[in-house]
Amino acid sequence: MEENNNYEDELISKFEKEKRNLKISFFILAIILVIVVAVFSSEFTIYYYNKTNNISKETAVEDANKNIDIISKNLKNFRKLIDQQYIGEIDEQKILDETIKGYVNGLDDEYSEYMTKDEWEEFQSAALGNYVGIGIYMGVDKNNNIVVLAPIEGTPAEKAGLKQGDIIVSVNDENALGLSSDNVSAMIKGEEGTNVKITVLRDTEYIDFNIAREAIKVYHVENEMLENNIGYISLFTFDEGCADEFEKSVNELKSKGAQKIIIDLRNNTGGLVDEALRIADMIIPKDENLLITVDSKGNKEYSKSLNNPIIDCELVVLVNEYSASASEILVGALKDFKKAQVVGTKTFGKGVIQSVYLLDDNSALKLTVNEYFTPNETKINKVGIEPDYIVELNPETEDDEQLNKAIELLK
Repeated sequence: MEENNNYEDELISKFEKEKRNLKISFFILAIILVIVVAVFSSEFTIYYYNKTNNISKETAVEDANKNIDIISKNLKNFRKLIDQQYIGEIDEQKILDETIKGYVNGLDDEYSEYMTKDEWEEFQSAALGNYVGIGIYMGVDKNNNIVVLAPIEGTPAEKAGLKQGDIIVSVNDENALGLSSDNVSAMIKGEEGTNVKITVLRDTEYIDFNIAREAIKVYHVENEMLENNIGYISLFTFDEGCADEFEKSVNELKSKGAQKIIIDLRNNTGGLVDEALRIADMIIPKDENLLITVDSKGNKEYSKSLNNPIIDCELVVLVNEYSASASEILVGALKDFKKAQVVGTKTFGKGVIQSVYLLDDNSALKLTVNEYFTPNETKINKVGIEPDYIVELNPETEDDEQLNKAIELLK
């Protein structure tokens, strides 16, 4: 969906100590009015250099604080020049927001970001499956382009003619290339009833779409019965409530006679880790490891299944290059415990988890805090998961060879 994609992956705002630290950071950043990315980047380069050379943490913190002082001093000088020479209007809040965004961008981590109050509210709304937009699932391809994974059925995007694989080039004539999916999503969203211009690259042709924004309700799960008593469940995202919808779909299919199930995670770019773990818990025996996470200090945490499984039948999982994050958590657990055969193409390889920390003004910091591994300690990040059966889709035909292979395996 429009947020997601790259959303994030864990909504956590509970750690008071971290929150206090962020309050201090926010106060410091509040005096900074302009961003110099090169300086910010050097701060983290120095910190990494110190770590790798066994210099004490205290020394690294001291160096970082010195850099903050240097940045503050330089930016005060810049501000003096701006006040004296600049002929345009100054939006103080925008300067502050962009400064903090730039500081976090200096981490050079594609998944960490600062969100303003409005952006955070939109993020939460999207995680609940409600937002105002055009109705598309978006993802990032291997060239870091934002691509349309699929228009949501019945939405303005589908009616306008957006198609899977369209690369989003600009939004309202503002460049979208090189931006994160969260940024592009924010550009697309707006007030209900207003129009947004989307320019896409389709093959070698640039196409403009003027699309009216609507209130979008996203349903995370769809199901249907296939031949040979095979049930099919398509899981679009791991937003809040999707595990309950998944369980409901399983029960519906069982009541219709399903004896085997296909779980389709193609184009599912992730969402909430807890939702993925809840679904894994329905399939994997109680007290088994579902996920291993490692924090910045190397500490390992094990997420275990809490309940006896309620799904005990043959399973096939469909994946592709856009199956990421929470999708890979579920696939990795099912594959390690040999609870499902995996069909499709290698997954994306997003093996890190973000936590969200709230600040006093209701803005938020989404920060990468863990790397995760499958129960067998298989690395996912930048690697992905290899299917048991590699099946490519033929763009020249409308046949779904991946789904056909899954049905063949379950016959």
